[in-house]
Amino acid sequence: MKYEQGGAVALSVLTEPEFFGGTLKNLRDARKEITQPVLRKDFIFDPWQVWESRANDSDSFLLIVAALRDPTLRDLINLGRELKMEPLVEVHTKPELDRALAAGARIVGVNNRDLKTLEVQLDTSLDLIDQIPDDCIAVAESGLTTNADLVRLRAAGFDAFLIGESLMSASDPGAALTQLLGTARTQS
Repeated sequence: MKYEQGGAVALSVLTEPEFFGGTLKNLRDARKEITQPVLRKDFIFDPWQVWESRANDSDSFLLIVAALRDPTLRDLINLGRELKMEPLVEVHTKPELDRALAAGARIVGVNNRDLKTLEVQLDTSLDLIDQIPDDCIAVAESGLTTNADLVRLRAAGFDAFLIGESLMSASDPGAALTQLLGTARTQS
């Protein structure tokens, strides 16, 4: 797969049908094509969806703190671990980060896209990175379009990046990823 050849260490696959046109078949097909871990990106809010993720060969799944109540968030994280899947727990604000950490999140994604306005600001990640414990994997998400963005976020302390739109719109996603990673890969 072009993403893997371009330097991706994992693949995020949209499975949400109504807003993003994704399917579980997309997840299964991606799993057949690559050796890297696969993340199911969907609105996960029910334990059944975690079981469904595992049954469809997902290695991980997305949990959006803004969409979940604390007991549900904690239960879904724990179920994922029982099924040998560590979830990516997505936050947008300091209160959401506090909730994610209290629920036991080990992989914390900071989404730079405001869910209400859809505006993207890299400062969202930069404002929260110092609050993410060192024993968590910190992932910057959304609005990452240049190598300079990745270098800046890596220097701030981010371990990984979730890059979607800038690659999806490229004519050659693998080449676009290679270019985007640039020196950011060698500075880790």
